Amino acid sequence: MKRSQVNTAELIRRQIEERPEGYWRHSDFSNLPSTAVSKALSRMAENGILERVSKGLYYRSRPTRFGRSRPSPSDIQKLLTKQNLHPAGLSAANLLGFTTQNAIQGEFATSANSVPRTIIGSRARLHTRRPETWNRLEATDAAMLDFLRSRGKLSELSLTETKQRLLDYFREGSRFERLLAVADAEPPRVRAMLGAIGQELRKSLKELEKLRKSLNPVSRFDFGNFSNLSYAKEWQAE
Repeated sequence: MKRSQVNTAELIRRQIEERPEGYWRHSDFSNLPSTAVSKALSRMAENGILERVSKGLYYRSRPTRFGRSRPSPSDIQKLLTKQNLHPAGLSAANLLGFTTQNAIQGEFATSANSVPRTIIGSRARLHTRRPETWNRLEATDAAMLDFLRSRGKLSELSLTETKQRLLDYFREGSRFERLLAVADAEPPRVRAMLGAIGQELRKSLKELEKLRKSLNPVSRFDFGNFSNLSYAKEWQAE
């Protein structure tokens, strides 16, 4: 083994041993050569120092009187944050107050191709490959985009109440502007819905025109429970 690889492996081992237990990923050693990091972590798993959870993800346990330790809820929550997981489906609708129901094991969306089931649970629902722009969003903003994608179909409220609550969210601070900034990465129907919402809230005509130009003028979109937005038809709702 080359000296540089030996030094890298030793640096990784020391860093891991300084923490009693917890998760480790390749990105925790981003300042070191990626190939050497992969080899070092794999070797530590073979030697029983680490437990391989999934590709690129490892866990270091510690001995207790009841056996080897397992991840604490706080460890898992921190890892969920690192994985850029956002509420989706029922979890998103519940967070936003459109329903009192919730997915028993949670429902999440991520820009990643996959997330280890050991982290989110074997029964959790996972929606993958969301735009990278979601990684910069707060949970409420991401939940709102997910709710728009689903056309509000999970709302338990009446159509009038659903519309009112939706508009109230977009009246808060600069939420409309934040979601407008990532709209290019969203499906056309979501951009159309944002346009109808923005027009009803009297947002910048210049920004709305840019949004309108991003849509195919002959397309028609299913607005679902948002079809009662005042300007839905002007934004190509069916």
